[in-house]
Amino acid sequence: MKRSVPDLMNAQEPLVMVTAYDYPGARHAEAAGVDLILVGDSLGNVVLGYDSTAPVTLDDMIHHARAVRRGAPDTFLVVDLPFGTYHTGVTDAMRNAVRVIQQTGADAVKLEGATPEVLEVVGVLTRNGIPVMGHVGLLPQTATAQGGLKVQGKDEASARRTLEGALALEQAGAFSVVLEAIPARLARLITGRLHVPTIGIGAGVHCKGQVLVYHDLLGLYEGEEKKLAKRYAELGREAREAIAAYAREVRAREFPTQDQSFVMKDDVLGKLY
Repeated sequence: MKRSVPDLMNAQEPLVMVTAYDYPGARHAEAAGVDLILVGDSLGNVVLGYDSTAPVTLDDMIHHARAVRRGAPDTFLVVDLPFGTYHTGVTDAMRNAVRVIQQTGADAVKLEGATPEVLEVVGVLTRNGIPVMGHVGLLPQTATAQGGLKVQGKDEASARRTLEGALALEQAGAFSVVLEAIPARLARLITGRLHVPTIGIGAGVHCKGQVLVYHDLLGLYEGEEKKLAKRYAELGREAREAIAAYAREVRAREFPTQDQSFVMKDDVLGKLY
């Protein structure tokens, strides 16, 4: 049964969230029993091949989220509002969030940051019945302004900004807050101060829940493992090896065999000559 916002806020066990971007990925996540699925704008990097999340559009998010909802009809679904869709005022933000909810069947949206403008949007959305997940720490949409994809909260000013941002998001109405790439001790402090769940990624074990990117945890990307992620499989290597084996068999005329071929009656074939 799909979790509700009160269920998630009152959960006693750690919450499990994973990203998904298409129908098969969503089916895998739901069958595995995760609590939440996030259609992250990280699809710009892992699916669309961009260098950052900034080029991702609202139409991109809706297209992928609709496929995810079809694959996971019984899992709580959160969809990122991409860069620029909630930065031009509450009217635009409300319109875009409503589009996401209506056209994808999502249960909530996620916004990055805790500026006064973002907090105003969070308040308007939640007062109008759209659940919002907040996000502090490393903010991929505006990482350039943060000095790149770097750990946040390591000095007093940054740590205080992260803590105060999380508290402000809760006050504005967010039902949970993602903590990304911050020291574990800071994440533990924030988690203890908030009454809503924290979802960590690169934020230590003391968050209320954890999230990983589908492609990271399955090893669909080969190369150096990310500090904030863990590979639970090496599907990228297996896929490459399987495709290479297929290519070898085709070139050696070993595929297809009779097992992958169809037959017809001899008398039918004879009539064609």
